Amino acid sequence: MRRLPPLGSIQAFVEVARLGSVKAAADSLALSSPALTRRIQALEQFMGAALFERHHNAVELNGRGEAFLGEIEPHLDALSLAVERAVGEGRAMRIRIAVPSLFASQRLMPALPLLRERHPDLLIDVDTGANRISRLADGIDAAIAITDEVNDRNYARMLERGRIVAVGSKRLLDGERPLLDPAGLRRVPVLLHRDMPLAFDAWKKAIGHQDLQPAHINYYDAGQLILDAAGASLGVAFMLESHLASSNDDRLVRIFEESAQSPYAYWFACPPSALRRPGVRMFHDWLFDHFAEVATEAEGLQTIAA
Repeated sequence: MRRLPPLGSIQAFVEVARLGSVKAAADSLALSSPALTRRIQALEQFMGAALFERHHNAVELNGRGEAFLGEIEPHLDALSLAVERAVGEGRAMRIRIAVPSLFASQRLMPALPLLRERHPDLLIDVDTGANRISRLADGIDAAIAITDEVNDRNYARMLERGRIVAVGSKRLLDGERPLLDPAGLRRVPVLLHRDMPLAFDAWKKAIGHQDLQPAHINYYDAGQLILDAAGASLGVAFMLESHLASSNDDRLVRIFEESAQSPYAYWFACPPSALRRPGVRMFHDWLFDHFAEVATEAEGLQTIAA
């Protein structure tokens, strides 16, 4: 049999290729940066050529690296599938789903009892760590992420797009200087999620105020923290309308009537081969059936209200 490079070196290569950062890849694989670098160097020595272009704060695949990644990714998926089959059908019914923490608490966890009723043998591990899509096939079976696009190497299906609205405390609408007009944002901080940095830009463009500058912008890496900050009158959050509707926080209201189509959407994503696994397919089909049912119910309530 032809000699192969160590699997650890290939894992390191794929993780750096997906994340574009040695440090992020090392954190993902629970390695030190020097240890991961040594694995990459060992692979490049085995290949007899460099696979990355090195920059000051990042790395990116060169032409040979791109070609190599395209060749090995399908086989890595097949290897993962073979290992999973070898450990038995019982293990194949446990899947690990990466989701944003706010989506998990507002939308997924309340619905999981319905999934258990439909598939009592399906076990779900929920992961709310960062870099959800980039960790597919590296311990994560499928991901739900809010993003503007999904790499076309993965299977992806849009779950929900929604609209961007301004969310803040009721107290901002009272007092001596109530926030009644978008121009008032010049004296109020704007709160944004790091995964949705263009949410405010999309909103102000939609309402014809492209030049509007808030007092300043604060970024958060967790949706619930943004809602808590908005509830505490620390600023106005620009989030999906569904985030407010599912918040159950009596302090929060929609500040302005204006809204904008979100440049970001919730996507379900997984490696194409993952959909051949019974557990991933069960979760995928249930998820979209559930969201379709919820959307139908919401439309019915709107019709009744009208």
